[in-house]
Amino acid sequence: MSIVVTGATGHLGRHVVEQLLEKVPAEQIIAVVRDEEKAAGLAARGVRLAVADYNAPETFDGLFAAGDRILLISGNEFAKGRVRQHRVVIDAARAAGVALLAYTSAPGTLTAALADDHRATEEALLASGLPYALLRNGWYHENYTGNLAPVLEHGAVVAAAGDGRVSSASRADYAAAAVAVLTGEGHENTTYELGGDEAWSFAEYAAELSRQTGREIVYNPVSVEAFAGILAGAGLPEPLAGILAGVDASVEKGELVVSSGDLARLIGRPTTPLAEAVSAALKG
Repeated sequence: MSIVVTGATGHLGRHVVEQLLEKVPAEQIIAVVRDEEKAAGLAARGVRLAVADYNAPETFDGLFAAGDRILLISGNEFAKGRVRQHRVVIDAARAAGVALLAYTSAPGTLTAALADDHRATEEALLASGLPYALLRNGWYHENYTGNLAPVLEHGAVVAAAGDGRVSSASRADYAAAAVAVLTGEGHENTTYELGGDEAWSFAEYAAELSRQTGREIVYNPVSVEAFAGILAGAGLPEPLAGILAGVDASVEKGELVVSSGDLARLIGRPTTPLAEAVSAALKG
């Protein structure tokens, strides 16, 4: 039995592989990558590499084996048809007769367009008959703390979320949940709603930035349309800018508040506080 991680050199995938290495022998881990050079460090530690691409179905032929446990990390190429890409992995997993396919999805409460591909992938996975685990990941701290330069430059957090709240957690937290499912027992045909222990508002986020920087950082709420324009102006393709701005509309409606407690239960500890993520980002 191998544990297979797709997108293993991505932001989340790297965390998953690193944490798997703490729990299982390296030779039990297969990292699926598009660029072998980016995974050279993992190979040097004994992780097996498989070069495959969601956009080339034949590269998944024979990649999985009966009894494998797979983590399908959702693709980020919105323009290339993510559901079609995910089906490539699901079909290969079904052909091999794997023991479990875990998929990183989106919160069940999310109605924004961003969730559409996730729902369609969930439907394809359930229709496949494979033993599944749906890891419905909430928002990541790093979505906000990953690029603080514009916030610090302008002294403002800009969002279209009104007074809405977000139950975010760190990528490492979500990776730990995936590792718990991949290495544990009894997770077949289960859906987990994953999010941070404490939901926060953007005004509170701005206040935390102010506290840690000693500078005045304000929250500047804007309309969804204005926020989409700001994102497009920053270089995002207009369709993607619209999708991300739509998530803020969902935040305002409370759709990214996750109160299940599933994440903390899976990882066996409290989730990482936003303040800790802000501190790490400012030091980084």
